[in-house]
Amino acid sequence: MAEKTILITGASSGIGRATAELFLAEGWQVGLLARREDLLEEMARGQPRAHVLGADVTDPAGVEAAFDRFMGATGRLDVLFNNAGMFGPTAPIDEVPVADWLAVLNVNVTGMFLCARAAFARMRAQDPRGGRIINNGSISAHVPRPGSACYTTTKHAITGLTRTLSLDGRAHDIACGQIDIGNARTDLLEGINAANRAAGLSEQPVMEVEHAARSVLHMASLPPEANVQFMTVVATKMPYIGRG
Repeated sequence: MAEKTILITGASSGIGRATAELFLAEGWQVGLLARREDLLEEMARGQPRAHVLGADVTDPAGVEAAFDRFMGATGRLDVLFNNAGMFGPTAPIDEVPVADWLAVLNVNVTGMFLCARAAFARMRAQDPRGGRIINNGSISAHVPRPGSACYTTTKHAITGLTRTLSLDGRAHDIACGQIDIGNARTDLLEGINAANRAAGLSEQPVMEVEHAARSVLHMASLPPEANVQFMTVVATKMPYIGRG
């Protein structure tokens, strides 16, 4: 059987990097897409199945070129993990600069739209046709953190994108699902906990990022006739359910 292929955006750090490393260990051909090409080159060293795709997800031409490079190298795109995103400022809405709002919107919504668009076009045209798009949402798509108007709004938008792609993809054998992750141990969460310690606040419960990566692997490994529509994976004791 031909090796399975996945393209991962935001692959240079955090959840994207952990997921890329897991898929490489599992024998997949992995496209590594991010702006920091130097970090991608470091990840790909000694990994013949790793494909460095330096690109900015907000650049339409750059996204198309990156997907073309990956298809040229592998001949097929089985899965897109649409992961790249940013949190933006933490503040009440009247203290959020409009430029910061637009930046978060551009990466988290436009960037994910452009990558889903590129994947969808190639999946419906390849032979055999079809594939799977996995969008990285967030538990903020269900409940917000304080002061997260930018990020939370974009993650609600991603849920809409997921539902639409799921519907539109049926005719082309393209499945789409969403993973909503809460408090995986990344540099972002470590920074939040460091700030909490400095302020005398309690640290947030976290889970190891590998659990999120393994959840993506499960979704990606399903046969074409099965789909995880929405998966929520969180640190067990984080304040998410009910009042905490």
